[in-house]
Amino acid sequence: MSSIRRIAVLTSGGDAPGMNAAIRSVARSASALGVETYGVQRGFAGLVENHFQLLDNRAVGGILQRGGTMLGSARFPEFCQEEVRRRCLDQLAGAGIDGLIVIGGNGSQQGALALSQMGFPVVGVASTIDNDLAETETTIGVDTALNTATFYIDKLKDTATSHHRAFVIELMGRNSGYLAAMTAIATGAEMAIVPEAETDPEAVADDVQQTYANGKAHYIVIVAEGARLKAAELTEYLCGHPCGFEARLSVLGHVQRGGSPTVADRVLASALGSAAVTALVEGRTGVVAGWSKGAVVEIPLEQATQLCQKVTPELLELARVLTR
Repeated sequence: MSSIRRIAVLTSGGDAPGMNAAIRSVARSASALGVETYGVQRGFAGLVENHFQLLDNRAVGGILQRGGTMLGSARFPEFCQEEVRRRCLDQLAGAGIDGLIVIGGNGSQQGALALSQMGFPVVGVASTIDNDLAETETTIGVDTALNTATFYIDKLKDTATSHHRAFVIELMGRNSGYLAAMTAIATGAEMAIVPEAETDPEAVADDVQQTYANGKAHYIVIVAEGARLKAAELTEYLCGHPCGFEARLSVLGHVQRGGSPTVADRVLASALGSAAVTALVEGRTGVVAGWSKGAVVEIPLEQATQLCQKVTPELLELARVLTR
């Protein structure tokens, strides 16, 4: 018989569409197993501050379609201190919590790993628009963020064509160019600039000029925010090197994090949230619930938080070939 009778769930790091669906799945899956769920407000920061709230089935009603996270989130660098983590464990013990579910990306799961290594039962749920967790093909929020970026870039492409302009579009992606690369393919952008590859601004300018000479009416280059060649820097460079098109900068920013999650993200969040509860109750802790080959997988936290490269040269080459 499981010793898990009361669990806590928190969302940490950058918010992602589908986090609410995951919270709902955790609470209702736990309830079906006779386990109480408490939500932690504002991530690990709220854990230190003892901000717990009971999440029964009614408390999570009506949140499936909502973007963001009802529990809130916060950056909390102090969590790297062992003393702070011990205070978190004290708060969990004081609230009678037997296990913790952490919904978030790489940084959040590193926090989950730290608590797990201190002996507390923890299971993660893979949720980040950056898709920067290893051993999982996708994470909660990616599909919605890609659809959002595609929606707006399609519109920018219309105006770029009307005015014969080059648009440099910055997308999120601190250490991962996954959003930029996939969006480039989905929108037919002429180039994607990502952290995983070095890009010479002169080579971009040459390509813009060649595209203009070939008779295209626009040029779209998508830049991940974490790329070494920054979007603003590239725009300034192109403006100073006339190559046919007039250059403009557009930063989509945090709009990529918001909005109602797509069907794919709602279903993924529901599956991963439920799987995390099952793993915790059955004693399989120190893992992240992720997705691979059409099924939920449990990935050891040590592996999930390793550096991964989902943007391959082949993916970038596909984006390049299809736009010619």
